[in-house]
Amino acid sequence: MKLLHTMLRVGNLQRSIDFYTKAVGMTLLRTTDRPDQKYSLAFVAFGKGNADGAAEIELTYNYGVESYESGTAFGHIAIGVDDVAATCERVRQAGGVITREAGPVKGGSTIIAFFEDPDHYKIELIQTSTRGL
Repeated sequence: MKLLHTMLRVGNLQRSIDFYTKAVGMTLLRTTDRPDQKYSLAFVAFGKGNADGAAEIELTYNYGVESYESGTAFGHIAIGVDDVAATCERVRQAGGVITREAGPVKGGSTIIAFFEDPDHYKIELIQTSTRGL
């Protein structure tokens, strides 16, 4: 078994595609529009996603729904990066909101940061050299 993708409901598909490709540096792999079922999908990932053995993010836009309540069960998505501070700056320059600046995790030495995507999903950045990934 392996993790294939995580699905996030989004209020504006193009805005989310732009954010994940431009701010986060992911690649748009494919899109699907299902007008009869009233939804559209976009899959983004690093590299080729599943074809490279990596997980993907499925962005789902349901026609006419501009926002969702996140609830209290979902925590965050984590992404391993070479340089957390530089990634935060790229996200900030693209209009992303940094909710925790780059720095060591409390009680440890792993460098992390958090930001929110346009739909307020939390994303953790983990500096791979400090975690041994």
